[in-house]
Amino acid sequence: MTAAGRVAATVVTAVVLLAMVTPTPTAAASGARPGSTPASAATTAPPSPTPTPGVGLSAIPVWAYYYIWFDPSSWDRAKSDEPALGTYTSDERLVMKRHIELARAAGVDGFLVSWKEGGKLSERLARITEVAADEHFRLGLVYQGLDFARRPIEVAQVCADLLEFADRYATNPVFRLWGTRPVVVWTGTDQFSSSDQERCVAPVRSRLLVLASSRSLKEYERASSVFEGNAYYWSSVDPEKSWYPTKLAEMGAAVHATGGLWIAPAAPGFDARLVGGKTVVPRRDGRTLALELDAAVGSRADAIGLISWNEFTENSHVEPSRLYGSTALKVLAGFTGSTTALPDIDSSTPSTRPAASGLNGVAAVLVLSALLAGLLIRARWRREVVPPPPPPVQRLRTPHRVRSGR
Repeated sequence: MTAAGRVAATVVTAVVLLAMVTPTPTAAASGARPGSTPASAATTAPPSPTPTPGVGLSAIPVWAYYYIWFDPSSWDRAKSDEPALGTYTSDERLVMKRHIELARAAGVDGFLVSWKEGGKLSERLARITEVAADEHFRLGLVYQGLDFARRPIEVAQVCADLLEFADRYATNPVFRLWGTRPVVVWTGTDQFSSSDQERCVAPVRSRLLVLASSRSLKEYERASSVFEGNAYYWSSVDPEKSWYPTKLAEMGAAVHATGGLWIAPAAPGFDARLVGGKTVVPRRDGRTLALELDAAVGSRADAIGLISWNEFTENSHVEPSRLYGSTALKVLAGFTGSTTALPDIDSSTPSTRPAASGLNGVAAVLVLSALLAGLLIRARWRREVVPPPPPPVQRLRTPHRVRSGR
């Protein structure tokens, strides 16, 4: 066999062996969760919400909860999915611009930006405000009244933060999401006393439209004298439970009875097991979101709080991702009546690092085979092309000379 033939045979053998040992991706290996379907596996069109008689679906504003807490290390903690845009940070203007473009194409009318006073978060709030102004997009605010352990932060801090936000943004037209005052959802209001609620809301009431985040009728009744409505953040409910639409409708009726603004929730699914949760709500290829949108409409929502644009820890994100693609946005576009084509995901969008999706089995085989072939060819070339060293020179012996005596 020639040298070239031996090299080719070696490469073929290596490819076969690598293909035998390279595992076929499974749901567990790819990060898919029980009941989930990766976007590449979807074969049917996502379902559309069922219109409610007398209610124009596209007339109901959709506001998506938007998070600006992402740092490079965020993607190494409790994440089983990643954005199609790559593992970005919340400092990237171009990423914010792409988010707005994608959201608008699906019919989202604005972002409810999560914030509390702090150096980095305040800088990012200012940044997305600037980007939204350039894109003629609207924002509201979600004030985080609880700390990382879900405990209420100091009341004095809440009051100071609301004042700070009012001073900076109350007159900014970007925050004209509903009327002339910026919409502010204060999360965790159930854990604050009525007197503390009034203490913080009273100084900004003329400049901000502050909503409670009550999770029950009883708590909203307590808060209704202070707040001008309620935003129910309920991401972990299974909409196939028969009682869900009724409970949501009761909350909507209670808010409207006080003349308040009612923001009803809708989420595509839920899974927070990587942070200690136990509840899993499968996406069902878009059916979960469609059912929750129906329930929100049935509760006579003034606006729908879409949970969420990019909450990847609880897997309630609708942002296009590695596992789910753009399925949720297609369902949403069917709800809003948007006919705008979803923009293609630009792989050149800046990101902190590439999405850690890894090589698939075929790509790994090809790459490793090419490397192995190169090494084998180089080694063979060195052995067969480089000429062998010359034989030792046969020196002619010269007769011994008779040394002269000295």
